[in-house]
Amino acid sequence: MGFTDKQEALVNSSWESFKQNLPGNSIFFYTIILEKAPAAKGLFSFLKDTAGVEDSPKLQAHAEQVFGLVRDSAAQLRAKGEVVLGNATLGAIHVQKGVTDPHFVVVKEALLQTIKKASGSNWSVELSTAWEVAYDGLASAIKKAMN
Repeated sequence: MGFTDKQEALVNSSWESFKQNLPGNSIFFYTIILEKAPAAKGLFSFLKDTAGVEDSPKLQAHAEQVFGLVRDSAAQLRAKGEVVLGNATLGAIHVQKGVTDPHFVVVKEALLQTIKKASGSNWSVELSTAWEVAYDGLASAIKKAMN
């Protein structure tokens, strides 16, 4: 069974909830990443020279980009059944930064926890599954581009 209209709608509505508190959700997202994988701090240029996760335009822009790519992946999965990267350099950037499979797992966990927080009472297993499938499609496309 492919990605459904309802799954795409769930991702889109929770994306809007995420954006309503972009600063707070961005900090939450990166805090979870660094709690799970402290060494990952060096992978993000905007975090390298900071004591912790601080609110910054670059942090917010990157978080918005990550969550936006997952939202776009949901649309692609519903329309085409696969995710094709719009930015051909994403694979090379991830290779250059030293991103490995375990990093994708950590980001997925942080993404789901952030969406759960942003969605509040709208959180459900169905919503989680929609984000998981969309993220997995994006991660697969990035990994393919890394090889």
